[in-house]
Amino acid sequence: MTLSQVQRKILQLKEKEKTLILAHNYQRPEIQEIADFVGDSLQLCLTATKVEDFKYIVFCGVDFMAETASILNPDKLVIIPDVEARCPMAAQLPANIVVEAKKKYSDAEVMLYVNTLAEAKAEADVICTSSNASKIASKLNSTRVLFGPDRNLAWYTAKHCPGKEIIPIPENGYCIVHKMFRAEDILALKKKHPNAEVLVHPECDPEVQDIADFIGSTEQMCKRCLESTSKEFIIATEIGLVDRLKRELPDREYIPALKNAACDSMKLHTLEKVYHALEKKKPVVKVPDHIAEKSRSAIERMLKLSK
Repeated sequence: MTLSQVQRKILQLKEKEKTLILAHNYQRPEIQEIADFVGDSLQLCLTATKVEDFKYIVFCGVDFMAETASILNPDKLVIIPDVEARCPMAAQLPANIVVEAKKKYSDAEVMLYVNTLAEAKAEADVICTSSNASKIASKLNSTRVLFGPDRNLAWYTAKHCPGKEIIPIPENGYCIVHKMFRAEDILALKKKHPNAEVLVHPECDPEVQDIADFIGSTEQMCKRCLESTSKEFIIATEIGLVDRLKRELPDREYIPALKNAACDSMKLHTLEKVYHALEKKKPVVKVPDHIAEKSRSAIERMLKLSK
């Protein structure tokens, strides 16, 4: 069976079963093509709150994303095509590290990246994404903010919130994909493409951020490409975003800052797995009620402060 045949079967089945398919920007292009919505973490969070007409949500992303959808939609069945799609960065911040940090810095508010597991979110005062971290931090009452798990996003947030002390937890949390980018490689690409804008994700190292023309979430990068007069862009994030940009804005050139910058966990989902998840209604992602309730409060506070 060809990819297009599987895609047609998925589209037919999801219509019949009243299923919403959400896909992160880092998913395989053939999965992006059959999704009802493709976006970054914040956009997916917002979309997950507006699913009244659907019985099921198939989430093509990693574990914490499906957990977030389940937390925001306790009356819906949230399904993830491959249960092994786990975010290595989220795993760097178990709840006990947050609890210990709260004891050490009792005067600090806890702002955690959406890229955390539900057990950690339950210990947070508020959640943020890469697109709104600075905005959320600036609206918090305390001058000291515990933030995790990504140290580079903490650095970016501190830079844009001079009145805040951003304390990273753990001390050196990172994304394995965004850690791959090096400033010297991007500068070499810039020499070959002198008219290209350099677009960088804030999970990249500070020296990479320092040479960027634009820093933002994947959704903010898409918007930048749409609004910019440039016709060439060097993209420093996971390569799945390049697939989306080529499909949606095909009149520009997109140069991956690193051709092998792929998240293996994101790529675990395949069309066949999506179809079987739709057909069998599993694997189901369900967050325990007591954790979901605490996590929901922190997520909803983010959505309120994002307005």
